[in-house]
Amino acid sequence: MLESNYLLTDEQMMQFITKGYLVLQNDIPQQLHQSIMNQINYVMHNEGNPGNNILPRVPDIQQLFDTPTVKGALSSVLGSDYYMHPHRHCHYNQPGNATPGGGQWHKDGYWSSMRSHRPWWAMIFYYTHDITEDLGPTAIMPGTQYYEKFLGDRGETLLPTGKAGTMVLVHFDLWHKASLNVSELDRYMLKFQFLRLSAPEIPTWNHQSSEMIVPEGTPAIHLNLWQDVWDWLRGEQSAKQAGTISEERLLALRQELEAEEEITSLNAAYELGQLGTQGIEELIGQIINGSNLTAVRAAYGLQGAGIEAIPELLRVMKHEDEKRRALAIFVLGMIGSSEGEVVSSLIASLQDESEWVRRNAVESLGMIKHTGEQAVSALANVLIDSLKCETNDASQVNKTVNYASSQTYITNQIGYTAALSLLRIGKSGYVQEVVRSLEQALYSNDRYVRAYAAEALTHLRTEEAVDILIRFYRSSRWCPDTSKVSTF
Repeated sequence: MLESNYLLTDEQMMQFITKGYLVLQNDIPQQLHQSIMNQINYVMHNEGNPGNNILPRVPDIQQLFDTPTVKGALSSVLGSDYYMHPHRHCHYNQPGNATPGGGQWHKDGYWSSMRSHRPWWAMIFYYTHDITEDLGPTAIMPGTQYYEKFLGDRGETLLPTGKAGTMVLVHFDLWHKASLNVSELDRYMLKFQFLRLSAPEIPTWNHQSSEMIVPEGTPAIHLNLWQDVWDWLRGEQSAKQAGTISEERLLALRQELEAEEEITSLNAAYELGQLGTQGIEELIGQIINGSNLTAVRAAYGLQGAGIEAIPELLRVMKHEDEKRRALAIFVLGMIGSSEGEVVSSLIASLQDESEWVRRNAVESLGMIKHTGEQAVSALANVLIDSLKCETNDASQVNKTVNYASSQTYITNQIGYTAALSLLRIGKSGYVQEVVRSLEQALYSNDRYVRAYAAEALTHLRTEEAVDILIRFYRSSRWCPDTSKVSTF
C-alpha cells in the first residue's frame, strides 16, 4: 500500500490545476538512469526509434514508474486505478537540431472526440540524464492546458531542468515543444501517457483543506474553472451562487461567452455554470443556437451545473444538428450521473446516424457511475460491430468522420472508445459476454483497440479471461534482446 507521504499536497494539486505541471524528482540510483540511457542510445543508433515498443525494448524503464514518488503523483491526479496508455515515445533531440527554436508549440493528439479540462489524462516527461537548458528540454507554457488557441508571446515559456531522473508531470493538454539543443550531447526524453479509469469520489491526494487556495504569485485568471476542477477532484459538486443575478449581468455574461477571446469566453462559461437555473438556461441556449465555438465553451461551463442540467441536456440530445447532440452527451459524461433517463438515452444514442454522437455516447457510458448491465452489454455489442466494419485500406480510415479528422492514429474510433469504456466498467455487467467481445478485439486492425482489450481482460481476471490472455501473449510476446544485429 502506498504511504500517504508520497501523495501530492493540496499546494501541489493546485499548482497542477492552475499551471498544468509539476516537476518530480525520483530518488533512484544514478546507475539505473545511466543504464537506461545506454540502452536507449544503442537502440536509437542501431535499430531506430522503437516508438510504442520503447518499454518492452528497454524494460528497466518500468522501474521508474513503479517508484512511490511517481505512483503517488499519478494516483493523486488520476486516482489509484490509473492506466499507462500503450502510446509511448522516445524523443531524441540531437545536438544543434535544424528546427528553428527546437520545434513547434503544440498539444499532443488527443484520444477522445473532445478535450477535457478536467484531468482524465496526464503525461510524464522523463529525462535519462542531467537536463540543462542548453540540452534542449521540452519547453512548456504553464497554465495553457485549457486553451485551444496558442497564446503566443502572451504565454510564459518554462524549461524544466534537473538531475538525471527528472520527471515532469503535465496536464495532457498543456502546450509544449522541444527546445533547441545547443550542446554537443544527445538529449533523450521519454514521454508516457496515463489515463483515469473512474471519476473521483473522494480526494486521492494528501488532502487537508477543502478551501481552494491559489498558489502565491498566480494571477487569478480562471477562478471558476479552477474551482470546478478542484471540487471535481474532491468528489464534490461546486457550490452554486445563491439568489438570482440582474438582467444586466446576465446580458454581460452572454456577450463575454460569445467573445472571440478564449480567456474571456471560458470565464463567462464557468461563471454561468455556477448560477443555477439562470446559468443553465443561458448555456443550453448557446449549445442549441450559438456558434459552434460558443457551443463548445458552453458545454464546458455546463459541467459544473451538475445534475440540475440533466433534463435540458436530455432534450438537446434530440437536436437536429449532430454537433449539438454530441456536446450534450459529452456534458452528461462529465457530470457522471445515471439519474433518471440518462443511461437509457445514451444507450439509444448508440444507434444515432452520426458517428460523432455514437462515439460520445460510448465514452460517456464508460464515465458514468452505476450504468448497469444493460449498458455494458450494449458496449460489448458496439465493440463487436465495430470490428466487423474495420478495413485495411488506409485511404478509407476516417474518410467520413469530420469531427476527428486528425486522429489518423486511431483507425477504429468507435471500437477504440468501446474497448476503453469496457476497461472502465466491464466488471459491472455480464462478464462472460464482455470477455467474448474483448477476445475478438484482441485481433483488431487497430493497435490501440488490441491494447485496451488486453488490459480490460487483465482487469476482469476471470479464468476464461486469463486463459485468453495467455494464448494471446504466447504469440505476441516481444523479445527486448532481438534486433537486426542479433543472430539467435
